[in-house]
Amino acid sequence: MSTTRPAPPAAGAPPDASSSSGTPGQAPGPGPRRTPSADLGALRRELRRRAVRTRRLTTGLVARAVAAWRSSLQVRIGAITMLVAGTVVVIVSLVLFSQIRTQLLSVKEQAAIDQVQTGVIYAQTEVAGIAAGDSASVRATLDRTVRQLRESSGPAGDFEVVMVYRTGDSERPPAVSQRGIYPAIPAELRAQVASGGQYAQYAMVPDGSGQPRATYLVGAPVPTGAAGAEQIELYYAFPLEQEAESLSLFRTTVVISGIALTVLVVGIALLVTRLVVDPVRQAAGTAQRLAEGQLEERMAVRGEDDLARLATSFNAMADSLQRQITQLESLSQLQQRFTSDVSHELRTPLTTVQMAAEVLYESREDFPPHVARSAELMHAELDRFEVLLTDLLEISRYDAGAAVLDWEPTDLGALVRRVAAGMSALAERHGCELTVSGPAQDVIAEVDARRVERILRNLVGNAIEHGTGKPVEVTWAANRTAAAVTVRDQGVGLSSAEAQHVFDRFWRADPSRVRTVGGSGLGLSISLEDARLHGGWLQVWGQPGAGAQFRLTLPLTAGTDLTSSPLPLRPVALRPPGAAR
Repeated sequence: MSTTRPAPPAAGAPPDASSSSGTPGQAPGPGPRRTPSADLGALRRELRRRAVRTRRLTTGLVARAVAAWRSSLQVRIGAITMLVAGTVVVIVSLVLFSQIRTQLLSVKEQAAIDQVQTGVIYAQTEVAGIAAGDSASVRATLDRTVRQLRESSGPAGDFEVVMVYRTGDSERPPAVSQRGIYPAIPAELRAQVASGGQYAQYAMVPDGSGQPRATYLVGAPVPTGAAGAEQIELYYAFPLEQEAESLSLFRTTVVISGIALTVLVVGIALLVTRLVVDPVRQAAGTAQRLAEGQLEERMAVRGEDDLARLATSFNAMADSLQRQITQLESLSQLQQRFTSDVSHELRTPLTTVQMAAEVLYESREDFPPHVARSAELMHAELDRFEVLLTDLLEISRYDAGAAVLDWEPTDLGALVRRVAAGMSALAERHGCELTVSGPAQDVIAEVDARRVERILRNLVGNAIEHGTGKPVEVTWAANRTAAAVTVRDQGVGLSSAEAQHVFDRFWRADPSRVRTVGGSGLGLSISLEDARLHGGWLQVWGQPGAGAQFRLTLPLTAGTDLTSSPLPLRPVALRPPGAAR
């Protein structure tokens, strides 16, 4: 097939004929033309865009596959079953294919050898007494023998025949039943047959159209009975097309059967898994709804098998939890109502007793010493009782959801310094140095100043009490969305277990330890509620022997959600005692 090459463009013509205008032989028009470098740049950009899209698509598919693998037990079991079943099917198929191939070829080889031996006997009777000097007679005898052997049938199926006549070192043209066979016989096989004996070998031999095909070659010498140097060799070529077709059919059958078997096994595994996973998923969904407060949720019970017993047990557990939660809610409501009622009922007699105690306290100098001391003790304990009663009323407001904030822009730095100044007398009594540090610029936040000041007083008071006379640091900082205050002491510290209960009501790390500040045991609980009411965080870090650090984080703007804190919860290093106040 010939092709016509276009004639080269004339000098000065544009590289692309489509970019030129006018008839051949004329100068191109003034229109814009794209240069090869521009086309190459556009092609590169397009290839990069396609590569990016392909990479994103691949990444998305991999991410979805990984997510499905992690989140679905059914997917994992299906994938593992497919892998195991596929591996078993492949191994069994390879073993079966190898055995069948070996069996087919061994039957072919045995049938071919038997047919060659029969052919050798027949050829021996035909060439007996052949006239070695008569070339025409030799040629006619070989052609006749090959033709008769080719026309005979045998157990090995289709075949071709080649006969070679040798005299000394010379070789006459072979007699063949099909052209192109003799040159394809390997030289190694020829040499083996020429040395005497029957030999066989697999080789690629061309068919009638010249296309190579797998063939089983068997060669053997034909005894002539002559005393000279004449030698006749007989070769049989047995094509393996039928065996190849049989093996191909078997391979196709095995592949289809293996795929079908794998799909069937995977389908059964997925079905069985679904029968087990669905009740588990239902139990998980029911448990989640129970955790969300839908205590009436129950699982459906079907049958009497293990899954039915699981559903029955789960429902019994849910009933028990509902009863206990209902009882706890009733007790909690009763406790809250009792606390609120008692706090309010005690307020009036406490006021009356305080008024009488105040009169006695102011007149204590007129009393004997033991009476004066009793008046002083009564006055102090009544003040402490008032603090406890105030805290109980505050807790009851939180329990009733009646606590509200009085938002106003507040300078947190000034608030921290005011709290530190108010607690300086307590710090001096404990021999503790109270240090305050923060940014020079003002930190303005929308908060309830009274509640934030109460939080800081509780934190600083606890730090002084548990600081064992060591320095206490108060630090504040702010970023674009939040402000934080940390209170750090170097006292007895807290263990991880104690840190989990430090905000519980009436909880004390060491009940035998004598309190010197005189709190109610509700200070940190109220502080946590105050922080939550602001939408903030109140957190604690502690380590036995290394002290503790509390961190209060508040949003600068009311109603803003917190994402981070300007100060770390775990202290990096302790500030020296001489730090700026």
